[in-house]
Amino acid sequence: MSQLPEPLRQSRPVHVAPMAGGPTTPTLVIAAARFGAFAQLAAGYRSAEQLAAEIAEVRTRTDRFGVNLFAPNPVPISDDDYDAYRSVLEAEGPALPDKREDDDAWGDKVALLLEDPVAVVSFTFGLPDAALVAEFRKRGTVTMQSVTTPGEAAAAAERGIDVLVVQGEAAGGHSAVLDPAAAPLWQPLPELVRDVRSATTLPVIAAGGIGGADDVEAVRLAGADAAMIGTLVLRTVEAGTGATHRAALADPVFDRTALTRAFTGRPARALVNRFVRDHDDAPLGYPALHHLTKPIRTAAAAAGDAQSLHLWAGRSWRAAADAPLADVLEALLT
Repeated sequence: MSQLPEPLRQSRPVHVAPMAGGPTTPTLVIAAARFGAFAQLAAGYRSAEQLAAEIAEVRTRTDRFGVNLFAPNPVPISDDDYDAYRSVLEAEGPALPDKREDDDAWGDKVALLLEDPVAVVSFTFGLPDAALVAEFRKRGTVTMQSVTTPGEAAAAAERGIDVLVVQGEAAGGHSAVLDPAAAPLWQPLPELVRDVRSATTLPVIAAGGIGGADDVEAVRLAGADAAMIGTLVLRTVEAGTGATHRAALADPVFDRTALTRAFTGRPARALVNRFVRDHDDAPLGYPALHHLTKPIRTAAAAAGDAQSLHLWAGRSWRAAADAPLADVLEALLT
């Protein structure tokens, strides 16, 4: 088994996943570091200026943290398909935007992190090119890549990535699949970890559906160097999760999760609500559909309408506790 590089090596064997769109806050990252766990800021949907401000805030308390980037891997959608879905969504109420494609300010964020390096940079959605990985290495930055299959793991290793985040199908929020047209296949996370271990010698952090200490032990016995949690921290005191989302995670009216493209055009696991049921045939198209549905999601959050909101949640969402982050993390290591 390969050893995790510094600064990951001295962390307790549990990481806090970067969750874009609000849940990950500087306060959450600092709290994880204080506990001895490793966490990352989520650069997704942030401008480079906003990201720089968050990095500066975290640095007032710790240098042991990372930054997660959405690596460009667009899923183009035709004008006809976009317009057809837009027409369907007009009944939801808010005014909807025209088609928009972007790369989440990739170039600006990369430039920031090369000029002002952090300890760790991780990538989701796409693979960075080998030259960029080498540039981060020159600056002493450890690189991590989210993968969902042994094939993706091998491709990441070829690019020079240092550490793999092996994400199982049970994970909440967006799947890290490199090909969004191929929905992630169900496989027990320990089994997936073993399969990835057979394809590469890189260190592995296991993520997706971890709900308790038994799950952490299982993935570590399978060969993972650490476990990563996301959904479990959504209700913690330090998380920036919106009030409607927080309440839904504890509401018995929501009794299952599903992978859906309805909100963003990429497969993502959410609590099943009216919007998910009504739009289960949504097309592929990221980030165009993310921008298309944003007014609907923003209005739903403001109105406390959980039936129209993207309620990201992994399969173990019922274990998410309203508690300080340290208590949640401690329970995973007992």
